[in-house]
Amino acid sequence: MNHIKSLITICLFLSSGNLYAQFLDLKKDALLPVQVSMSVEKLNGKNVVKVIKDSTVKAFDEPTFVRIKESDFKNGTIEIKVLSRLLKNAPEFSRGFIGIAFRINDDNSKFESIYLRPTNARAEDQVRRNHSIQYYAYPNYKFDRLRKEAPEAYESYADMNLNEWIRMKIVVEGKTAKLYLNDNKQPSLIVNDLKLGPDASGAIGLFVDVGTEGFFRDLKIHKQE
Repeated sequence: MNHIKSLITICLFLSSGNLYAQFLDLKKDALLPVQVSMSVEKLNGKNVVKVIKDSTVKAFDEPTFVRIKESDFKNGTIEIKVLSRLLKNAPEFSRGFIGIAFRINDDNSKFESIYLRPTNARAEDQVRRNHSIQYYAYPNYKFDRLRKEAPEAYESYADMNLNEWIRMKIVVEGKTAKLYLNDNKQPSLIVNDLKLGPDASGAIGLFVDVGTEGFFRDLKIHKQE
């Protein structure tokens, strides 16, 4: 049996009111690494995609993800389970950065992203705890600019930890995105002004940043046309 089969399931939701599922068994050639290394393997008996940022990319909040070639997303819901670990050679400022890029344009030069910093969630410093979740938009609205111009507006706290599966659900409609974690009924982060605007669309990517060994599984996309 192909160990990649059923690795990632994409479910499409049509706004006509009729709900049906289209299942795509993504093969390795449907996953495009962008400034990352990628492998498909098993973790605790589950098929996963393992992603590590290219060490030659020194800047933060860059296009460092595995692009899902067959994805085309504008509005709807993205669900995925993520797990991050720190690499043995991770720098001190590593936080286990892991998340999702979405509405990625054709040449990866524009996209939105929401990612997690699991180590911050268990820090003793309250300011660090408040930076457990991050939104940014590439290329002009990285975390440092957003933190400077609108402190606290694009970051928030939620409990999580390294080396444990975390379910992310991102609900996107127009210029609004909401992040739900695990089984929480209320969003952990609300972004009301997605920087690429309400009409942006594009691919989905499995995002990591410096010092992270990231694992992804059980991706589901509910598209609203």
